[in-house]
Amino acid sequence: MSLELLMLGNVPIPQMIERAKLAEANGYQALWVADERFYREVYSLLAVLAQHTRTVKLGTCVTDPFARHPALTAMAIATLDEISNQRAMLGIGAGISGFAELGIVRKKPAVAIREAIQVIRQLLKGEAVDFHGDVVNFTNGKLSFTPVRADIPVYVASNGPLGQRMTGGVADGAIMEGCGSVEEVRAFRAVLAEGARKKGRDPGAVKVVARLNACIGSDGKSARDALRPGVARLLAAGRLKFMTAEACGLTLPAEATAPLANVPYAAGAAPYAPLLPLVTDRHVDAFTLAGTADEVADHMFALKGAGVDSFLIMPFAAAGRTAEDTLVEMGATVFPRVLKGG
Repeated sequence: MSLELLMLGNVPIPQMIERAKLAEANGYQALWVADERFYREVYSLLAVLAQHTRTVKLGTCVTDPFARHPALTAMAIATLDEISNQRAMLGIGAGISGFAELGIVRKKPAVAIREAIQVIRQLLKGEAVDFHGDVVNFTNGKLSFTPVRADIPVYVASNGPLGQRMTGGVADGAIMEGCGSVEEVRAFRAVLAEGARKKGRDPGAVKVVARLNACIGSDGKSARDALRPGVARLLAAGRLKFMTAEACGLTLPAEATAPLANVPYAAGAAPYAPLLPLVTDRHVDAFTLAGTADEVADHMFALKGAGVDSFLIMPFAAAGRTAEDTLVEMGATVFPRVLKGG
């Protein structure tokens, strides 16, 4: 069981460095940086953070096989692993940010991720690779240096059953965004296990990571209100597929979300403001970690019992507080309680 921090390159680098130091000082085991266009570049940031930390692992959450060729990803993650004294992790997913601007079309995302992982792992072993798949192609190439580690852990982020089954078959860990309900965690684990068994793997070998926005406030309302716009966007945009949301009554009415069908990804949460009256506290609790410290600890303990191995959080500020307040309280107060039993 671990607590991990997700950062976006949307704030000045000195502020990111201070957040990284705070996380390490307050018990976080890993730092992940989003490969989000068009903020600060992910590998540059991770290299800087490696120089200002000592023990935390460092990863991409997540890069993709479309905007950057898998061979370049292998080169970058191996370089980060060398810089950080073997603390690198690779998080990969189908991606979406910047695709419209870059003219990128996602083709067979689950296949593309699986092929990318195969090429990356072969390159990290120092092998010459000649690979021609359905999506990924690499012709008679190899890295021109020897990676310090061939077995850099690979995590896959997926919120769809096809991608999740593939993840269970090939990855060291599986990341699911918005996986904040016991029902969804159990369904996620079941699909991963199906994919693992199909490939002859032990389902327990795949670490389950719940990627959740988090906010701790002195009262539950202020914390939930801070995350409500993001939940409105998550539910209305429909980019993430949840196996249990409809059965649990956690979707929004189609007539309310239809006018927002073509909102571009880069627009953020603001266009979804008209939906806020429909997003109840129950919605917020199903897709995030929000509330008082006691409420969040109880929530995390329930998710741990359902099968979460790691909490990957992005901290938000409740009214009158800062995101750093959430970061510190989560690490110093809440997570130790989760480890001890709620």
